Amino acid sequence: MEIKRDLYLNRIIESRHNGLIKIITGVRRAGKSYLLFKIFSDWLMESGIDSNHIIKIDLEDRRNKNLRNPDNLLEYIDSKISDEKMHYILIDEVQLVDEFEDVLNSYLKIANVDIYVTGSNARFLSKDVITTFRGRGEEIKIYPLSFSEFISVSDKNLELALDEYMTFGGLPQVVEYHSIERKIEYLKAQFTQTYIKDIKERYKIRNDEELEILIDILSSSVGSLTNPSKLANTFSTEKRENLSDKTIKNYLDYLCDSFLVEKAQRYDVKGKKYIDTPSKYYFVDTGLRNARLNFRQLDKGHILENVIFNELLIRGFNVDVGVVPVVKRDQEGKQKRITYEIDFVCNKGNQKYYIQSAYRMETDDKVIQEENSLRNINDSFKKIIVVGFPCLLQRDNNGITIISIFDFLLKENSLEL
Repeated sequence: MEIKRDLYLNRIIESRHNGLIKIITGVRRAGKSYLLFKIFSDWLMESGIDSNHIIKIDLEDRRNKNLRNPDNLLEYIDSKISDEKMHYILIDEVQLVDEFEDVLNSYLKIANVDIYVTGSNARFLSKDVITTFRGRGEEIKIYPLSFSEFISVSDKNLELALDEYMTFGGLPQVVEYHSIERKIEYLKAQFTQTYIKDIKERYKIRNDEELEILIDILSSSVGSLTNPSKLANTFSTEKRENLSDKTIKNYLDYLCDSFLVEKAQRYDVKGKKYIDTPSKYYFVDTGLRNARLNFRQLDKGHILENVIFNELLIRGFNVDVGVVPVVKRDQEGKQKRITYEIDFVCNKGNQKYYIQSAYRMETDDKVIQEENSLRNINDSFKKIIVVGFPCLLQRDNNGITIISIFDFLLKENSLEL
């Protein structure tokens, strides 16, 4: 089963021959290697590039162990550059090479070489790209399958497919498994055998029990406002564990750096400033989140919110949590300060949207609750409520657009409808 990933393929194509090292990053098992070695490689050959000018090096393959030596790798690549035509160097798991930065930088001034690499999050994070390559590298971040990618290989109707996507997520390997048991087994195994192991190795954590407890707490409260101090109190009262704010902050940073969890900061819409704490945390894949809780807490409202957040990131938006402070007078005429929350404030260039997630809006009170924050924003940017059921697109008298989750996820221009 081949899953097209045109969004990322097009981003790679746009970056060809730009004189930079293209670094494909993202959570483990999201499909980085397949994107580079299969999808992009096939596109190059279909575009007329001879296979001899596509140099593929899989450093996880034991047969290529000798190429993990930087000098051997350099010599091998040099031997494959046969003429003055453009050569495409594709390297998987480049972090397995000591001093890989020197090897890659050695080709930046060679006109007929274009470099693409993947790196695991054990030693190749977004901040590493910035510090290691100092303007000579370009990060292309890949996420698990979007719903539109997922539905392209699903034989279920839209509602059943969305339910499966929200439950088991979009890791490509999970999508290929047909049995529920295999999906669950795979997702659970990733935490112990891949993600937590990566973090332990990178940050030299000896006892991972506290880290695992923190992951469980974040999984249970996905999309809720929290901070290190609040989490420390949870450890103390519920888990009978004492863990400092500083340690928890470090662990949160580790989870974000590993691409497993994403942080959304609070933004004061009226004051146009960020609020340091608290923040919200979402999982890069809802299947991983659910597996962590043994699929016990399948609150569709929170999971839908996580799916919307991930879709916005996939589309390249910067996403914050909005805060709208409002001063009103009570029945006695006294001023009262009320703070409304907006699920997402998303920006990309000069584009800006305010988005609320609502799994159901079955009563007038629920409609008013969801619209309150949006109606108190005094600017002209679009205000949207995404609902978790099929419905016709509609706009109310307050200029608020209500759109179905299916239209939002499946239509590229959904935010402009």
